[in-house]
Amino acid sequence: MKKILAVAKWEFFEKVRTKAFIIGLFMTPLIMSFFTVIPSLMADKGDEKTKIFGVIDETRSLTDVINTRMEKKHSLENGAPNYRLREITDETTDLEHLKILASTQLASNEIEGYFILPKDVLEKGKIEYRAENVGNARDQNRFSNVLEEIIIERRLQSNGFDAALVKKLMTEVDIKTFKVNKQGEEKESGFTETFFTGYIFIMLLLFLVMSSGQMLIRSVIEEKANRIVEVLISSCSSQELMSGKIIGLSMLGLTTVAFWGLLLIGVNFATPVPFVTVDNLALLLIYFIMGYFMYVGIFIIAGSTVSTEQEAQQMTGYITIFLVVPIAFAVPVMFNPDTVLVKVMSQIPLLTPTMMALRFSIQTPAWWEIVLSLVTLSATIYGLMWVAGKVFRIGILVTGKKPSLKEIYGWLRNE
Repeated sequence: MKKILAVAKWEFFEKVRTKAFIIGLFMTPLIMSFFTVIPSLMADKGDEKTKIFGVIDETRSLTDVINTRMEKKHSLENGAPNYRLREITDETTDLEHLKILASTQLASNEIEGYFILPKDVLEKGKIEYRAENVGNARDQNRFSNVLEEIIIERRLQSNGFDAALVKKLMTEVDIKTFKVNKQGEEKESGFTETFFTGYIFIMLLLFLVMSSGQMLIRSVIEEKANRIVEVLISSCSSQELMSGKIIGLSMLGLTTVAFWGLLLIGVNFATPVPFVTVDNLALLLIYFIMGYFMYVGIFIIAGSTVSTEQEAQQMTGYITIFLVVPIAFAVPVMFNPDTVLVKVMSQIPLLTPTMMALRFSIQTPAWWEIVLSLVTLSATIYGLMWVAGKVFRIGILVTGKKPSLKEIYGWLRNE
């Protein structure tokens, strides 16, 4: 144990004093905040000047009505209308000719784009939009919503209903969501809290595995390249060296995550509406730690079999794919957390920590699923650490050609 702690202490203090670690400790939260807060602020930011859109109105009766309602509904901070519609007209009513006129105004930046309202728009409700930038869905949705209101009113009037009275009688429903646990306790919660709890868990585990795993592989490669590992093995066993590296780099990674976690908790409770829930925190921590050590075992096996930085980067990329996969399933899992596919994926060891974290943030899985996943994960960690010990013992002394799977299998059989 004395030798293990000596290796762990050296690995920890050698890395924690580097400028790269200190800069990354503070820069990573800033970068994550930049890529989450700034885009949301930009998305919520309103327009700074009135946008002018063209309208080819084949009905000859809708442009003015839509324009009036758009100006009334949407305005800039200075009180000016957010939108103004310009009807594209000429002596001829030929559609192709009007399209040419609209395209000319579009090319000269007189209008942002133009809508085409066909003669049967009140019956079919189908319109067209043309512009250089068709990605601004907000402008299109606002136009279509106003047009939809007008179409509904016209249809009601044509069928003898009082459109104003019907609109007055219609009430928008505002849903307030509460999360209820098995004990019947309820807590107000919404999509943001549910999504970010699981998402942040995955991101923290991803950063921890990426940083610690890369440092572990680089450490082994450097020692193999400089022949330092031969000196180390003469002073301690390969098992002691491996255990020391795991403890030292794990403490380094956990220190990083603890620092980020404290920042996250501070920001979470400082905001008027917390964006992360702390339900089932103990189980989440268990999955977090077990998931980390599972990936550590994989990185040890990978690091022991490579000799160059390029091979190490390839290995790291392949391994981290399994951490990124659950992010792609985040929204489907939120909608249907109890489907057979989600339950099966939750029992696949490489996906278990992240998938269970997503499910815990939505709805607590059945007790048998939790027990089975923890047993499977524990058995996987034990097996990986056994394989890692075998591979590490021989692999740290092997340089040059990358060993084949047959050779690695031979290392595992070697007692």
